[in-house]
Amino acid sequence: MNPAMKKIVTLGQSATTALYRRTNGKVGGSVKGLPVMLLTVPGRKTGTPHTVPVAYFDHDGKYLVCGSAGGMANDPQWFKNLRAAEHAQLRIGAETTAADARVADGAERDQLFREIVERAPFFADYQRKAGSRFLPIAVLTPATKP
Repeated sequence: MNPAMKKIVTLGQSATTALYRRTNGKVGGSVKGLPVMLLTVPGRKTGTPHTVPVAYFDHDGKYLVCGSAGGMANDPQWFKNLRAAEHAQLRIGAETTAADARVADGAERDQLFREIVERAPFFADYQRKAGSRFLPIAVLTPATKP
């Protein structure tokens, strides 16, 4: 992503995050028909917490998030941070909880991706755009269900 586009994406995420917080998710709480959470993860280099709005999928009392980056060539930074930290803070609406995070791999990742595509077919387009990069999926296990 070129620097100008990166700046636009960052500004959009910051605005969405602020609106989500102010309205408890009434604004910014969905995208393309999917629910959105605020995911806060410590940076893998600095430890500074970073918050991003991400679409999520309910799954057996847990949440799935996919590092699609819209099909870009590289995993998004928030996903790299989540992979390194193995924990996050989730905000869904007005509720906040801590969660453990793990990255699905192999057959589990493939099955979860099929489930995601069943619910949100446009993720198949993201995978096509990403080429040889498999879109990573994290399983978030909340301490308490918001």
